[in-house]
Amino acid sequence: MNKYVKRYLIDALGGMAQGLFASLLVGTIVKTLGQLLLRLGTNPVFQFFVDAGNFASSAPVVGAAMAVAIGHALSSPALVLFSLAAVGSACNQLGGAGGPLAVLVIAIIAAELGSLVSKKTKVDILVTPLVTLLSGTLLAVLTAKWIGLAASSVGTLIMWATNLHPFVMGIIVSVVVGIVLTLPISSAAICAALSLTGLAGGAAVAGCSANMVGFAVLSFRENKWGGLLSQGLGTSMLQMPNIIKNPRIWLPVILSSAITGPVSTCIFKLQMNGAPVSSGMGTCGLVGQIGMITGWYSPVESAVANGATAIKAGAFEWTGLLLVSFILPAILTWAFGLLFRKINWIKPGDLTLKD
Repeated sequence: MNKYVKRYLIDALGGMAQGLFASLLVGTIVKTLGQLLLRLGTNPVFQFFVDAGNFASSAPVVGAAMAVAIGHALSSPALVLFSLAAVGSACNQLGGAGGPLAVLVIAIIAAELGSLVSKKTKVDILVTPLVTLLSGTLLAVLTAKWIGLAASSVGTLIMWATNLHPFVMGIIVSVVVGIVLTLPISSAAICAALSLTGLAGGAAVAGCSANMVGFAVLSFRENKWGGLLSQGLGTSMLQMPNIIKNPRIWLPVILSSAITGPVSTCIFKLQMNGAPVSSGMGTCGLVGQIGMITGWYSPVESAVANGATAIKAGAFEWTGLLLVSFILPAILTWAFGLLFRKINWIKPGDLTLKD
């Protein structure tokens, strides 16, 4: 049993996280940078950044990158690995906001089926890709939509939370979106699909930042500066294999997000009125913070439709953004981490990232 848990819930998840980072997350960062630079004036180089980001963060490319990364983590044969690109593309498109979860489940099955027949016939160059492609795409057509709907049901909870009192909403949205960010579900895609702006978007940024900055600080003694940067500016999903092994390592981060969420909504009243996708990015390339800042000066249409207006941000807003995004998550998670290490809930090596 431990063998299969490691293979399918640790190795595969770790690979998928890398694929997601190399496509959707990096693409969104590059696109956002290009859009910000274009505000300074039209320039072919700035437009190239936007175009490159659009290519990298498109659903087919993201799905392909994740599926290939999963196949690589499972040590799949070359022909299986290459065939998984089409499988992942189909899964991510048909799965909608929950596409990454569909990619994870179906890519594993397709990779294993393709591996079963790999090099078993004299026409391996035909049989292996056919089995991998046809089994994967058939499963995608039959199940990806439903897997995606199950994953995106988290979004329904987020929308329900936005109608509650800001204090309760701040806790629920921050915790839920922060958890989604770290799970194999696209928090950015869900936030974009729900057009999550305003106070709810601000709470989402708080939760995502708490997971990313929190894990970066919490695991510093194990992963040093490389881990600090890869998690703090990359993705907390890198910790999923370790969470599977010891779920209690997530508690310091979750508790921190439960505090920073209502601090965002009730004290500083931070609103995400930039692109909704930024709500689910946290500190990944500082996209969440950049989105919030651009929303202050130029709210997007969906935010304006909900009553948002441009503001001239002052010291209060900037202080709130820094506290909620960086300072509080770092201090709170560090303090909770000390407690959990003291009671032996977190042991040496529990947070070490796999190479």
